[in-house]
Formats: sequence, C-alpha cells, structure tokens
Amino acid sequence: MEQSIINTKKIAIVGGGPGGLTLARLLQLKGADVKVYERDINKDARVQGATLDLHEESGLAALQEAGLMDAFHANYRPGADKMRLVDKHAAIFFEDVFEGEEQLQRPEIDRGPLRKILLESLQQETVVWDSHLLNVQKIATGWQLNFHNGTTTADIVIAADGANSKIRPLITPLKPFFSGVTIVEGTVYNSEKSVPALHTLLNGGKIFVMGDSKTIIVSSKGDGSLVFYAGINTAEDWSKNCGVDFKNADEVRTWFKNTFADWAPIWFELFDQAEPQFVVRPQYCMPLDQCWETLPDMTMLGDAAHLMPPYAGEGVNMAMKDALELSRCLYDPSFATIQEALAGYEKQMNTRFAEIGKITLDQTASLHSEAGLENLLAMFKGE
Repeated sequence: MEQSIINTKKIAIVGGGPGGLTLARLLQLKGADVKVYERDINKDARVQGATLDLHEESGLAALQEAGLMDAFHANYRPGADKMRLVDKHAAIFFEDVFEGEEQLQRPEIDRGPLRKILLESLQQETVVWDSHLLNVQKIATGWQLNFHNGTTTADIVIAADGANSKIRPLITPLKPFFSGVTIVEGTVYNSEKSVPALHTLLNGGKIFVMGDSKTIIVSSKGDGSLVFYAGINTAEDWSKNCGVDFKNADEVRTWFKNTFADWAPIWFELFDQAEPQFVVRPQYCMPLDQCWETLPDMTMLGDAAHLMPPYAGEGVNMAMKDALELSRCLYDPSFATIQEALAGYEKQMNTRFAEIGKITLDQTASLHSEAGLENLLAMFKGE
C-alpha cells in the first residue's frame, strides 16, 4: 500500500481521550487528514480524573514517537508514583523508596495536563467539540456519522469512544463480562486542609489499602485534591439492588461506614469530606480471547476495544499503545490495503490484550481476596 493512499482518506476518530488524541497527533505527523469528534462541549467542560502512571513500553513510547517528551517532562509529577501499602488500621507495610532516575520508570501525570499536552500538539480545529454521537451508518463512500447537532462523513472511522462505545457493535457483537468487583469513587478537594492526617499519609503519592477482601486506593493530584476508589466484591446488579441511592451523599456515607465498619476512622474522613457526587462503577472486562473479522475501513482502540478493570494500571497505557501500533500499521508499506493494515493492528492489539487482560483480572481477584495485602506485598518484594 502506498503511504500516500492514507493521506487521501478522511479519517474520523470518535472520542477525545488520551488514546484518540494520541492517534490524531501521530497521524497528523505523517500527513493524514484527521478529525477528532468529542462529546464534551469544550476542553474545559469537566474535571479530568485521577493521575496516570505512564509505562515505558506503551504510554511513554507513544509520547516519544509523538515528539512530546519535552512537554511531558515539563508537566509530570516527580514523586507522585511513590506508593504506600497500608492495612485497614492505617499501618504502613511497604513504601517505595526511589533513587535518582529510577522514579521515571512509571512517571505520573494528571489527566488534565496530559490532555492539554495532546490537544496543543494538534493542528487548529482538529477536535470538533460538542459532538455527541447518535449512530454511524454505512454509505457508498465510507461512513456517515450522525451527531446530535449534525452529520459528517469519513472514509475511515476509529472508535475511541470508551466503555459504552456506540461503534463497537458495528465491529463485533462480543460484549464485556462482569469482573466481580464494584468501585465507589469520590473526590476530596484541598486535602491538606480537609483531611490533614490522610494528606500526610498520602505524601503526594498513592495509597493502596487492603483488608477483608476490600480495597481503597487513594491518589494525590497536582491541584491539591485527591481521588479515591473503594472496591468490594459484589454481584453484577448490586448497585441497583443494594438499597443505596448513590446520588444521595448521606446514604453513600452510611453505606461505607457499615461496610467498612471496623476500619480505622481515618478512612471515614474520605467519604465525610468528599464532594457529594459519588460515582458507582461496576467493573467489566472484554473477553480475553476476543477476535473478529476486520472491516475494511473501521477499527477501535482503548476501552472501546478492550475494557478492563483498573487494578493493573494498564488502561491509558493500552490505549496509547493502540494509537502507536495503529499509526504504524496504517503507514506500513508491507500491507497491501487499508484492511490488511487494520487487521495487522487488531491482531497485535488483541494478542496484547489477552496477556494484559489476564494479568489485570488476576490482580483484581488477588487484591479483593482475604490475602490481598499479603499478595501485593509479595509482588512488590519480588517473591
């Protein structure tokens, strides 16, 4: 396939998360005509979530190829990757001690600054904001994308629209399965003032708390806030049938104090001082052996392609690695057609997901077992 063929095609990326934006940057560097359609009204529409640790072989490799490492180094948070493993009584069992450049193996960056770096690397008007996708229809010349406020067409469509992708069903009927764990997420602003003891324990990094087959993960953010995730083993429909209105902060706080009753009071402060908007997230995973017949002009990346729980820290890294591999395949002269290039990418992506997805599910089950703390301690000590 002549490299110039891709540059005659109109490429639509649906979804402006790290994966979609990274792909847009990599394709633009090669001369592609690409637009990103993002449902947010504008770049400041919502607060971006927790910190991300980028891995050398995936997230950082994509930024390197995108020519954005200088911008990354100007925005990452040294020391934010330091982790403490703590039991339910707040006793510290392990903490990272870094020497020199060692901390750069998995450096942390907040989602907001990462998104800003990627957005500012793109050509003007690459991102079409306020693009809430309704559906996609096949037409003679490619695809018609129907948004709540208009339509457009594209020769190639790439789904980067997350866990509830509207495009994935056009590629495969395979659906995710429930992992057995549900997360309740919250945010505390100005943690130094709101939760001083926890702020000190957090020490600008991350805390993993484990006990009674439950977890709490707390991450600091560069704006002085913290984000936390309480994870418990549940049935798939637990959040609908447990009797808790998760839009009612008082009910959520009561649920937490009952469920984590014999945990140290320091953890109750998280829910007491959190913003009243809690989010309940049942954790799903795509089938590890998934495969499908590649379409000639459509594919997917990130959570749309391989949704999985967050307990191995691989989500954003997988999405950015997808972007890297897809951009390389589309310009690989050894592929005779665009469909062959997409098939080459999907084979790599699904092979990688089969391995990392299994690691993620094993880690999810391990952390939410009676021996969760002991298991993670053994892993960190290399046993």
